[in-house]
Amino acid sequence: MTTIQTVGVAGAGTMGAGIAIVAARAGFRTIVFDTRQGALDRARTQTEAFLKKSEERGKLPAGAAAAALARWEGTTDLAGLAGCDIVIEAVFEDLSVKHDLFGKLNEICPESTIFASNTSTISITEIAGGSGRPDRFVGMHFCLPAQLMKLIEMSPGLATSEETFRTAWAFAEAMGQKPVATQDTPGFILNYFLIPFNNDAIRLVEQGVAEPADIDIAIKTALGYPMGPLELLDLVGMDTQKLLCEAMHGLTHEPRAACPPLVRRMIAANRLGKKTGQGFHAYGDTRMFGA
Repeated sequence: MTTIQTVGVAGAGTMGAGIAIVAARAGFRTIVFDTRQGALDRARTQTEAFLKKSEERGKLPAGAAAAALARWEGTTDLAGLAGCDIVIEAVFEDLSVKHDLFGKLNEICPESTIFASNTSTISITEIAGGSGRPDRFVGMHFCLPAQLMKLIEMSPGLATSEETFRTAWAFAEAMGQKPVATQDTPGFILNYFLIPFNNDAIRLVEQGVAEPADIDIAIKTALGYPMGPLELLDLVGMDTQKLLCEAMHGLTHEPRAACPPLVRRMIAANRLGKKTGQGFHAYGDTRMFGA
């Protein structure tokens, strides 16, 4: 079984930054790749703030934040991931983008490197088909925000070897996460329910049923959720929600998964959520959730 020591994360957005925190915090050398230096700088700043706050709150022992940051590296050169034992992809929910990334990684990384995708809607088997190593490919869908939530949905593709799945499962546990096994089906467990549910909340706003704050309060109070659906959407980003809807609806043709028109209007107005300071709610800063 492959021993995971060095972790690569492709994509320094909200999801990738959170995954990198999980890996570095757990003691793994973590290399984060993004084509944009600005995205890496932002992820590094957010990571530092989050880890320091965790230490101040007693959730990490003294010195743990500095140690985790020392294990965190950023690069705009994809070749920087060549020495990784596993590379976790957290880029746009677009099959061609993922195929392009993994095709390049297949030329860079040794045969022993495991490839994983954080996709929440696209078939693991389809992504693996463009990776050059479908037997060493696995789905690892982290629950947002990854740095706070423990769940990882583990999904093998049709060609995923048992050894690859066992290694990835053990790695998830070594990071302190809680893996659950799912089949390679649209949305897996969480997003099968969550994408239509969040869209329902958006449509309540569209129809003027209630204000976003009141919808979130109702859901949190009555159902015990830690975040309301519109707060979660602001964290995910309207641009990401659009891609999730298009992928899910395209695969399932479920009417509730179709992207609500309000999402497209908010994207046009640059009201993407927390990362732009305005979504369904207004934000005074764009720090990482939990920082």
